[in-house]
Amino acid sequence: MTTLTDSVTTRPRSAAAPQGAEDVRPVRRRLGPGAPIRFGGLIGIAVLLAAWVVGSATGLLDERNLSAPWTVVETAGTLVENGRLQESLVTSGVRAALGLGLGVVVGTVLAVVSGLSRIGESLIDGPIQVKRSIPTLALIPLLILWLGIGEPMKVITIALAVFVPIYIHTHNGLRSIEGRYAELAETLGVTRAEFVRHVVLPGAMPGFLLGLRFAVTSSLLALVVVEVINATSGIGHMITLASNYGQTDIIVVGLVVYALLGVSADAVVRLIERKALSWRRTLAS
Repeated sequence: MTTLTDSVTTRPRSAAAPQGAEDVRPVRRRLGPGAPIRFGGLIGIAVLLAAWVVGSATGLLDERNLSAPWTVVETAGTLVENGRLQESLVTSGVRAALGLGLGVVVGTVLAVVSGLSRIGESLIDGPIQVKRSIPTLALIPLLILWLGIGEPMKVITIALAVFVPIYIHTHNGLRSIEGRYAELAETLGVTRAEFVRHVVLPGAMPGFLLGLRFAVTSSLLALVVVEVINATSGIGHMITLASNYGQTDIIVVGLVVYALLGVSADAVVRLIERKALSWRRTLAS
């Protein structure tokens, strides 16, 4: 009869292990997702691009509705030559970075204060749950009245879209820390600052990084909207101008840039997550 022990493949005994001792650390799980696939995250994207190429080459995709990949590449080259794409990319990147940074700082601070204090939770959690139920994009008319249509309105809008997922996931990760660690810290007589540094922040890190992935996506979504509304620069402004003249190739170039920004940012967060949480033994490890 197969037992649980039989289903675990063991590592070869290392040279450092005592003579006769068997290294029983699991290296593969029968019920797990399987071995990692090198560059597996790019396979789906490659399939999507292949379908686009085939559809354009065979005429299934009308050039008037969706430009062919080679047309988009040629247009991107032209935009790079005249400097328009770089200028728009820098403008959009600065907006997204400022809004993301502000939202991450505010969301993290609020989550720590709310997670470590009942009074803080009473004051903070309720308003944030109200904000959570109101889409950030619905606040844009009010933000325009308060801040105008300049850069502060755009950055604040992005920050409002970012800080909620950071707060929710960091707060949840913080409250999920096992109570025995707090009991151990009290027994050892650590200070409040030491408790936050050595227990709270490492314990809340998985939730924070998950929230950061959602925050990156939210920041790009808000960036698209604020650049389409009353913007005079940026990728969204370039897309808006192109739509007025029916230039689908420029629109697709802008969308590809947004996609590259999102995929690159998510890849960076995933890399940080793997490095920071390498101590965890999960189903995917």
